[in-house]
Amino acid sequence: MILRIEKIGLSLEVSDELLNKLLEIGRNHYPNEFGGFLMGYYSKGNKHLQITDTILPKKYQTSKYSFERSTKGVEIEFTEFYTSNPSKVYVGEWHTHPDNSPIPSNTDISAINTIINSKNLSIQNPVLLIIGYSKAIVSFGFYVWFENNLYKYE
Repeated sequence: MILRIEKIGLSLEVSDELLNKLLEIGRNHYPNEFGGFLMGYYSKGNKHLQITDTILPKKYQTSKYSFERSTKGVEIEFTEFYTSNPSKVYVGEWHTHPDNSPIPSNTDISAINTIINSKNLSIQNPVLLIIGYSKAIVSFGFYVWFENNLYKYE
């Protein structure tokens, strides 16, 4: 799947295999939200993002309407990932909205701001994937924070 934001000239690519994997992980935590870290790499002058992997949190708090992950316990996984994939980096977050749509909540937007303002991260344009699903419908919402605005990939 390749998505674009024509207005700002960004594109994003992710495999159906990875999307299905994330959906299955999320459904295993139903009826609660769940998510993790998105990993990938940039090309074409940082205008094209390829999302390739996820790292799942070890510690988190979850409910039907919220998901809060911790970075505690994943330090070794990140180190091993970066060692075996030196061209790939942390690019953002994903989480589910069970029985709901993939539209960012105020909490989601606040989380993006926390990532942007983190002194430990050097990511200027974090990506947010929200997977909204019910028994019959699955929707993927990809967003990026770019120049102080949240844009949706189409």
